[in-house]
Amino acid sequence: MTPDDITRAAADLFAADHLGQQMGLLSRRHPQMTMDDAYAVQSALVAQKIAAGRRKIGWKIGLTSRAMQDALKIDTPDSGVLLDDMAFETGGTVPKNRFIQPRIEAEIAFVMKSPLTGDVTRDDIISATDYVCPSLEILDTRILRADPETGQTRTIVDTISDNAANAGVVLGTDRHAPDTDLRWVGAIVTRNGTVEETGLGAGVLNDPVTSVLWLAQRMEQYGQQIEAGDIVLSGSFIRPVECPPGSDIHADFGPFGHVSIAFA
Repeated sequence: MTPDDITRAAADLFAADHLGQQMGLLSRRHPQMTMDDAYAVQSALVAQKIAAGRRKIGWKIGLTSRAMQDALKIDTPDSGVLLDDMAFETGGTVPKNRFIQPRIEAEIAFVMKSPLTGDVTRDDIISATDYVCPSLEILDTRILRADPETGQTRTIVDTISDNAANAGVVLGTDRHAPDTDLRWVGAIVTRNGTVEETGLGAGVLNDPVTSVLWLAQRMEQYGQQIEAGDIVLSGSFIRPVECPPGSDIHADFGPFGHVSIAFA
């Protein structure tokens, strides 16, 4: 993609988000688009949002489960940026029409107390983490899930460009030491009282700490780093749950805590 292509794609995504109207697939507009192109679009999109008054509060890691990677025919996670207007209180309500097609995922969030560069180890991740806590990620898509003319579905470059489908984050109030064995932390996720999904932290690259390690190493390639105070969503261990209006979501993490959000 040319610099003009990247600028146009980011502007289109910014407008789609602002208007609440989905746009066409970038992968159809640019069939040779690479993951590097997609991250360039994402960076340009985030820069527009920050110029409009938003503030970065952290990072999300996506596509950490084998099932999701197989579905998109990739062998690597992806990442996106958390901004301050994406934060919701647990027990709160998302206003009507705030998102286009919201879904949620249950995740373990890391809150950092010191920065991380790319040349790090698993022990460095744990040392740099202030605490871990239960969380929900709210997903949305500013790009159509499938092209109406060709039936072509979104690819990894569409998702990355669209800030890794990131839309919101809800943190639970329980805090735990980062050296907890997170592989065995799980959640029962209900929508309006009905169990929709269950899962364990081991579904995230066998250990959510490994996911954060991947992010730190990937960010070094792009001249970025995890900063002190950042929230890092380590990746979902459940399939996305659709959240039409009237959805009341509750994630019970057992002794690890709980987190909930409603959609008006």
